[in-house]
Amino acid sequence: MHLHTPAPPSDPAQQRRLDARRWRRAFNLSLAAVLGLVAIYAAQAGFDVPAWSVRPQRVDGLAGIATAPLLHGSAAHVGSNALGLLALGTLTIAQFPRALMRTLPLAWIGSGLAAWWLGTAGSHHLGASGVVNGLLFMVLTLGLVRRDRPAVAAAMLGLSLFGGMLLSVLPHEPGISWQSHLGGAVGGVIGGLWGRHADPMPARVRYSWEDEDEAAEAADAIAVIEPPSPGPTRSGHPPSWG
Repeated sequence: MHLHTPAPPSDPAQQRRLDARRWRRAFNLSLAAVLGLVAIYAAQAGFDVPAWSVRPQRVDGLAGIATAPLLHGSAAHVGSNALGLLALGTLTIAQFPRALMRTLPLAWIGSGLAAWWLGTAGSHHLGASGVVNGLLFMVLTLGLVRRDRPAVAAAMLGLSLFGGMLLSVLPHEPGISWQSHLGGAVGGVIGGLWGRHADPMPARVRYSWEDEDEAAEAADAIAVIEPPSPGPTRSGHPPSWG
């Protein structure tokens, strides 16, 4: 009976090449998104940033839902969001690309709507942190509902790297838009639940002890279902069954 390691893939070298290509593509796409944010931040000096941000409780402030995640208030602001976007973007694109496509618009719109609805009148909200929160909460949700090894490993990795973001959905520091964080987190949870079956589950490894257990259970079931063979009576004739 073999209980140690799962069966290796039929072609380990080819599988390693495919995995490396998948992660490299995910990293390149995430890096392109980060560079896009940096380029937009460098060009912000040429236009009115508050006008393109989410302005709570104003009808014209709703337009900022589409553009606010692209804008940032400082180099440190864009740098912190770039780090989370690069790490979580790479993780989600590589592991859950289809779930990500469902979650991204939910986190984007959810972060803007929450900032517009819950934000203080006269303020303006901007930054990609709500979207980054959505990616984290999507990964955590998928780890809970899928429960396969890649999903659980991704959830543990996301939690170990960005676990502090869980508290960012609560009011904790002036100038930090916890409203957009909360909206993005809600979008991430909904996207994770919606997309839990979107990406294929990994092939389950079957161990030899499972076959042995099933064979033993089948033998026990046969022994219970089949009645014992009737034996001869004292008269030498088999008994009659009524």
